Amino acid sequence: MKSDELFALLRRRGFLWPSSEIYGGAQGLFDYGPLGVALKRRLEEAWSAWFLGLSDDYHAIQPSELLPEAVVRASGHLENFTDPEVTCGHCHHAFRAETVLEKVRPEGVDGLSATAIAELVAQHRIACPSCGQAALTVPAPFNLMFGVDFGVTGREKAYLAPETAQGSYLAFARMWEVGRKTLPLGLAVIGRAYRNEIAPRQVLFRMRAFTQAELQVFFDPASFAVPFSAVRDERLPVLRADRRAAGATDVEWTSAAELVAGGLPEFYVFHLAHLFRFFRDVLGYPAERIRLFEKSEVERAFYNRIQFDAEVRLDSLGGFRELGAVHYRGDYDLGRHAKGSGKDLAVTLTDGRRVLPHVLEITFGIDRNLWALADLHLAVEDERTVFRLPAYLAPIPLGVLPLLKKEHGPYARSLLDRVRRAGVPAAYDASASIGRRYARMDEAGAPYCVTVDGETVDPSHPAHDTVTLRQRDSRAQERVPVEGLAARLAEPLRPPRPPAPDAAAS
Repeated sequence: MKSDELFALLRRRGFLWPSSEIYGGAQGLFDYGPLGVALKRRLEEAWSAWFLGLSDDYHAIQPSELLPEAVVRASGHLENFTDPEVTCGHCHHAFRAETVLEKVRPEGVDGLSATAIAELVAQHRIACPSCGQAALTVPAPFNLMFGVDFGVTGREKAYLAPETAQGSYLAFARMWEVGRKTLPLGLAVIGRAYRNEIAPRQVLFRMRAFTQAELQVFFDPASFAVPFSAVRDERLPVLRADRRAAGATDVEWTSAAELVAGGLPEFYVFHLAHLFRFFRDVLGYPAERIRLFEKSEVERAFYNRIQFDAEVRLDSLGGFRELGAVHYRGDYDLGRHAKGSGKDLAVTLTDGRRVLPHVLEITFGIDRNLWALADLHLAVEDERTVFRLPAYLAPIPLGVLPLLKKEHGPYARSLLDRVRRAGVPAAYDASASIGRRYARMDEAGAPYCVTVDGETVDPSHPAHDTVTLRQRDSRAQERVPVEGLAARLAEPLRPPRPPAPDAAAS
């Protein structure tokens, strides 16, 4: 399905639409409707269950989305949080350099200087995407942060958080005091981030306000024990930087053990393998569409020592797109904030050593993955559209449908309340024919529907207090008792968790 077709379907069903739509929309901003909000919440819950489940010492926090200027100055964002910009000298439109060069340099422009970007534009005679003229120039890098006036007088400066990560670094000292004072310590944030994108595009992939899920793991660089045996034999689809430099473009399926033997730390590969498993086993992305793309020293972010982007091939966007990543950031973050704040952020371990923790970051785009779920799981089959989401991600896990509104509606309403009280989110639909209602539920991704009919409500009928349970994917139907229905659905609606942290020894 093409991008515009997919977006049209999501908008029609009320998953999402352009923000300020009645004014013509606002570029790079989108609103979520009821189904979108529910899907987003399920995705966040699945992410939390999986990644906080990796350790008893990984916790969720919720930091402020406003950062004083001193914070972003210390973090390096004032100096380094920029995007190479390309401007047309004819129509004066501005574009991200990565966008206009994506066909001649699909690996992106990370690490390239403005001079190198200008040379590529000139060499390939890149035309302006807006007016078609070959008049593109490369001005100074553009800082992506939104600045805001802060305080009553407005003389102070603050910034909307460009990433959720900074909140975890600022919270580390406090969390060390209120926690068990042991490393590793993981702090997870699901929150909003804001970037003044030069040219927002590809719907949810380049937005000016979006949701991130990030886990920052603070650890002792001399010792970060993980149950590596749990992933040792996992084969991962990697595209290493050295192979790309030699001209390779295809992934190489490599075991986690082989990656460690090749020089990557066990703790890094352990978390990389679990990010891959989350994409494959929890979100249901086909393994052959996933690749773990290593960034070279020149390409990766300035603070990273190791960086693999988790990319998925999406038909709607014409190729691989980054949906998450694992970064080994060293001691850059706490080191910068210690210097900027004047506070010693080193901690004393049980063996008496004084250590400035290093950071491993797992980052995940909620909005991007919502789009990816639609790209990979929404399908048009025969005359129906079906959203084949895993049951625990479905915006509507259960549809409750009376066969006839007047005769069977009261019982169906009572059943709706009953399953909701038992913890099963459900929706009621009594409009149009039963076939039309099934079709609506299929399109919304509901994995189960129950239909209340005359046999259900007739006390004298042998099938009294039973309903027809329909499964979305197979369309199979069976008669089941109302008693125990919620308990039956509880397990498939529960998001998966990784094996218990102590289930496998290193």
